[in-house]
Amino acid sequence: MCLEVQLQSMIFSLLYGIFFSLLLNLNYKILFTSKKVTRVIASVLFVIDNVFLYFIILCHINGGMLHIYFMMLLVVGFVLGNFVIKILRFKILPKLKKKHS
Repeated sequence: MCLEVQLQSMIFSLLYGIFFSLLLNLNYKILFTSKKVTRVIASVLFVIDNVFLYFIILCHINGGMLHIYFMMLLVVGFVLGNFVIKILRFKILPKLKKKHS
C-alpha cells in the first residue's frame, strides 16, 4: 500500500471515529434510556451498521486492508469527538443559553 493511500486511510479512520462519537451522542436517548429490548436491538443495529459503513468506505479507499494503526486512530477519533462534544455541551451551550435568556 503506497504512502498516499495509507494517509488517506488514517485520516478517514480518525474522522470516522469522530463521526461515530457524534452519532452515539445523538442516539443516546434511544441507546441508553429506552426499554431493555429496544436498547439491545438498537445497540446491535447501530454497531453493525457503523462497522459495515466503515469497512465499505475503507474498501473503496484501500481495498479493505485493515491495520492496527487504523483502529488506533478510530479510537483516538472517538475519544477526541467525545471530548469536543462534552466541551460544547457543558461549557459553550450553557453560555449561549444564558445570552438568549
